[in-house]
Amino acid sequence: MAILQLLESKIKLDAWFRKHLTVAGWKYKAGQVKSALSSTTSLPEEKPEICFERRLGDTELSYYLPSRAEGVNDMYLSLSCRINASYYGRERVRILWALMRLRHPMLASKVRMHDYDDVRFMYELPRDSAAALASADRSLEFCSKDTEELADTYFNGPRTLSEERLSYLYVNETSNSDVVECDFGFCAVHYLGDGMALHAMANEFFLLLGSEKTSDDLSKMLDDELSNQRTSMKSLPNCLEDRLPPLSGKPFQRIARRVDYLRSQEKDIGGQVFPRRSGLPRNTVRYIKGFDPERTKSMIKVCKAHGVSVSSATFAACNLAWARTTNDSLESPSLMYSALNVRPNLVKEAALHDSYWFLSIGYFNVVLPSFVPASEDLAPIFWHRSREAKKQSNAVMKTPMLTSRCREMARERSERAQVWARQDDGKPVEQVKAPVSLSGNASSKPPPSKALIGLSLLGNLDSMYKHSEYPDIKLHYLISGSRQRSGGMLLFGFTFAGRLWINLIYDENGFDKTVVEAFWNSMLQIVDEQMP
Repeated sequence: MAILQLLESKIKLDAWFRKHLTVAGWKYKAGQVKSALSSTTSLPEEKPEICFERRLGDTELSYYLPSRAEGVNDMYLSLSCRINASYYGRERVRILWALMRLRHPMLASKVRMHDYDDVRFMYELPRDSAAALASADRSLEFCSKDTEELADTYFNGPRTLSEERLSYLYVNETSNSDVVECDFGFCAVHYLGDGMALHAMANEFFLLLGSEKTSDDLSKMLDDELSNQRTSMKSLPNCLEDRLPPLSGKPFQRIARRVDYLRSQEKDIGGQVFPRRSGLPRNTVRYIKGFDPERTKSMIKVCKAHGVSVSSATFAACNLAWARTTNDSLESPSLMYSALNVRPNLVKEAALHDSYWFLSIGYFNVVLPSFVPASEDLAPIFWHRSREAKKQSNAVMKTPMLTSRCREMARERSERAQVWARQDDGKPVEQVKAPVSLSGNASSKPPPSKALIGLSLLGNLDSMYKHSEYPDIKLHYLISGSRQRSGGMLLFGFTFAGRLWINLIYDENGFDKTVVEAFWNSMLQIVDEQMP
């Protein structure tokens, strides 16, 4: 009788947890219980599992679906450094990585796909610190390889990440003495977060690695973090669409927002493209150009004197370099796209998870004329187009319609990704409705909207890395990029450790390599001419 009462109580308790905790956005799973017949008094020894779950938002879904096969857009950030040996140790790194994954549970999550529009993050809170360390070990690798070779393997080799492993850390030990030289390669799927999250995590990691805390202190932090999470029961960070300011649901306002979005898209006219080729396996290559600190200061000073940033000048350099490179007609404009950091526009609520690991980007385009007027002096044209790029960028960031445009674009990208995913899987696809024409002439052919190149302009990364707070760790080199799709191309620009870097990453088997090399050399020549 006592056994039956115990079982009945256990069943009722599990049912209560499932009912109430699922409402709060997470799930309860009963722990593994020894045979109920073995004892009528002892309680289960193992702690209950706590599993958080949420659906991917539109922006996340638009990144997840194309990544399933080859890991398109999987992010990679490698930081080369010299560390005082007293601050380095494999066990110390292991504890820190486990702590990062506890503080930012998206890193330790998995993904489950139920349907093309129903994909979910699943995060199981570790039972104890030993389980947290074991989980971290499965996403941690110590190695000794060439820095560039390790990056190339990530970009071109078998995929490191998967739906079961959304993040990974390489620790590449290149030398080990009183001063350890190594690379920390932080990897994460793009639907997990963006570049800003990746750099913020790296800085947080180095703040702890370079602190005076011992391994015992860090282990205590790991225990405390796990205890706090079990007490607070914070759910996974919300998706971008749930963080944007709410919009009115009145029919007229919804229509007005849709019309505004379509109008903004019609302005994005571009007909310049690199000559492509197909049929060969993807092979991502990187062209890297770094400028010394003195030259970097001079370039920033010149840009400021003309009222622009280095980022705006980079748009102009690409635009004019293409004009020098191509033999095709320059009648149509050049369209270049870039990511937009939406974080400043999000709703600030105390209830949100305090982790910065979530995806928060939109997109904007810069459209510049392709032709170059006959002139012996290129400088006026260069700086005028730099200011035009700044003007267009600022207009996107300051428009009161930014929130609604982000929502419309996220929905459109998500729907498009779902159609392509069904096609990839050989599933039937519903006929996609053609975009509504607002030109007044439904039969007229819309102007081309082809992108020349994508730019990822990260700005001054030294503002994110608190170098002075970990003086025994000297960061000196950075590799930033992502696994490209076939025929992908992306230009990166950023300042790190006092140096400006411009990197071009592209699939060399997807383009005419001669044209790409000519473009790269022309762009560097224009930078030297206009930003000495």
